[in-house]
Amino acid sequence: MDGCTNYTVLSEADRTQENAEPPYDRTDLGLVTGWYRFQGVAGDRMPDKFVRRYHCGTTYPGWLNGVHPTVAEGVVLRTVCYDGGGVCGLFSNIIKVKNCRSYYVYELSRIFGYYCGNAGAGKFH
Repeated sequence: MDGCTNYTVLSEADRTQENAEPPYDRTDLGLVTGWYRFQGVAGDRMPDKFVRRYHCGTTYPGWLNGVHPTVAEGVVLRTVCYDGGGVCGLFSNIIKVKNCRSYYVYELSRIFGYYCGNAGAGKFH
Protein backbone atom coordinates (compact mmCIF):
# COMPACT_ATOMS: atom_id res chain seq x y z
CA MET A 1 0.00 0.00 0.00
CA ASP A 2 1.41 3.39 -1.01
CA GLY A 3 1.32 5.79 1.93
CA CYS A 4 1.46 8.79 -0.40
CA THR A 5 -1.98 8.07 -1.83
CA ASN A 6 -3.65 6.18 1.02
CA TYR A 7 -3.33 7.94 4.38
CA THR A 8 -5.36 9.38 7.25
CA VAL A 9 -4.95 13.04 8.19
CA LEU A 10 -3.95 14.09 11.70
CA SER A 11 -5.06 17.72 12.07
CA GLU A 12 -6.14 18.14 15.68
CA ALA A 13 -5.10 21.48 17.21
CA ASP A 14 -3.99 19.80 20.43
CA ARG A 15 -1.28 17.91 18.49
CA THR A 16 0.73 21.12 18.01
CA GLN A 17 4.03 21.16 19.85
CA GLU A 18 3.14 24.64 21.13
CA ASN A 19 0.06 23.31 22.96
CA ALA A 20 0.84 23.36 26.69
CA GLU A 21 -2.77 23.44 27.87
CA PRO A 22 -4.05 20.82 30.35
CA PRO A 23 -5.33 18.22 30.63
CA TYR A 24 -2.33 16.19 29.51
CA ASP A 25 -4.26 12.99 28.97
CA ARG A 26 -4.16 12.49 25.19
CA THR A 27 -2.77 9.19 23.90
CA ASP A 28 -2.77 7.37 20.59
CA LEU A 29 -3.85 4.05 22.11
CA GLY A 30 -6.90 4.09 19.84
CA LEU A 31 -4.93 4.69 16.64
CA VAL A 32 -5.31 2.05 13.92
CA THR A 33 -1.98 1.04 12.37
CA GLY A 34 -1.60 2.73 9.00
CA TRP A 35 -0.17 5.69 7.11
CA TYR A 36 -0.82 9.19 8.48
CA ARG A 37 -0.13 12.74 7.32
CA PHE A 38 0.05 15.85 9.52
CA GLN A 39 -1.94 18.70 8.07
CA GLY A 40 -3.82 21.88 9.00
CA VAL A 41 -3.46 23.39 12.47
CA ALA A 42 -1.39 20.40 13.67
CA GLY A 43 1.41 21.37 11.27
CA ASP A 44 2.80 19.69 8.18
CA ARG A 45 5.11 17.09 9.73
CA MET A 46 6.25 15.49 12.96
CA PRO A 47 8.81 17.60 14.83
CA ASP A 48 12.35 16.27 14.44
CA LYS A 49 13.66 17.94 17.58
CA PHE A 50 12.93 17.41 21.26
CA VAL A 51 9.41 18.39 22.41
CA ARG A 52 8.93 19.18 26.08
CA ARG A 53 6.81 17.04 28.37
CA TYR A 54 3.26 18.41 28.83
CA HIS A 55 3.01 19.65 25.26
CA CYS A 56 0.80 18.34 22.44
CA GLY A 57 -1.95 17.71 24.99
CA THR A 58 -0.05 14.88 26.65
CA THR A 59 2.52 13.95 29.24
CA TYR A 60 4.43 12.00 26.56
CA PRO A 61 4.75 13.99 23.30
CA GLY A 62 6.04 11.98 20.33
CA TRP A 63 8.84 13.56 18.29
CA LEU A 64 11.02 12.14 15.51
CA ASN A 65 14.58 11.38 16.57
CA GLY A 66 16.35 11.85 13.24
CA VAL A 67 15.99 13.71 9.97
CA HIS A 68 13.14 13.36 7.52
CA PRO A 69 14.06 11.36 4.41
CA THR A 70 14.62 12.62 0.90
CA VAL A 71 12.42 11.40 -1.94
CA ALA A 72 15.31 9.23 -3.20
CA GLU A 73 15.63 7.44 0.15
CA GLY A 74 12.13 6.03 -0.14
CA VAL A 75 10.64 4.56 3.03
CA VAL A 76 12.97 4.79 6.02
CA LEU A 77 12.82 3.63 9.63
CA ARG A 78 12.98 6.26 12.35
CA THR A 79 12.60 6.31 16.12
CA VAL A 80 9.86 8.33 17.83
CA CYS A 81 10.75 9.44 21.37
CA TYR A 82 8.24 10.15 24.15
CA ASP A 83 10.06 10.55 27.43
CA GLY A 84 9.92 14.35 27.42
CA GLY A 85 13.30 14.69 29.08
CA GLY A 86 15.29 15.15 25.89
CA VAL A 87 16.75 11.63 26.06
CA CYS A 88 15.44 8.99 23.70
CA GLY A 89 15.37 5.31 24.53
CA LEU A 90 13.34 4.78 27.67
CA PHE A 91 10.06 5.39 25.84
CA SER A 92 10.28 5.06 22.07
CA ASN A 93 9.06 3.09 19.06
CA ILE A 94 10.16 2.58 15.46
CA ILE A 95 8.01 3.94 12.61
CA LYS A 96 8.26 4.19 8.83
CA VAL A 97 8.54 7.63 7.18
CA LYS A 98 8.19 8.49 3.50
CA ASN A 99 8.80 11.73 1.60
CA CYS A 100 5.95 12.25 -0.88
CA ARG A 101 7.64 15.27 -2.53
CA SER A 102 5.49 18.02 -1.00
CA TYR A 103 4.64 16.30 2.30
CA TYR A 104 5.61 13.39 4.54
CA VAL A 105 3.64 10.35 5.63
CA TYR A 106 4.28 8.19 8.67
CA GLU A 107 3.27 4.59 9.30
CA LEU A 108 2.06 4.86 12.88
CA SER A 109 0.62 2.42 15.36
CA ARG A 110 -1.09 2.72 18.72
CA ILE A 111 1.08 4.03 21.51
CA PHE A 112 0.63 5.33 25.05
CA GLY A 113 2.16 8.67 23.96
CA TYR A 114 0.72 11.14 21.46
CA TYR A 115 2.24 11.88 18.05
CA CYS A 116 2.92 15.63 17.79
CA GLY A 117 2.73 17.95 14.81
CA ASN A 118 5.32 20.66 14.20
CA ALA A 119 3.03 23.72 14.37
CA GLY A 120 4.65 26.33 16.61
CA ALA A 121 8.12 24.93 15.92
CA GLY A 122 10.13 28.01 16.78
CA LYS A 123 8.70 28.53 20.25
CA PHE A 124 10.24 25.75 22.31
CA HIS A 125 13.69 25.01 20.87
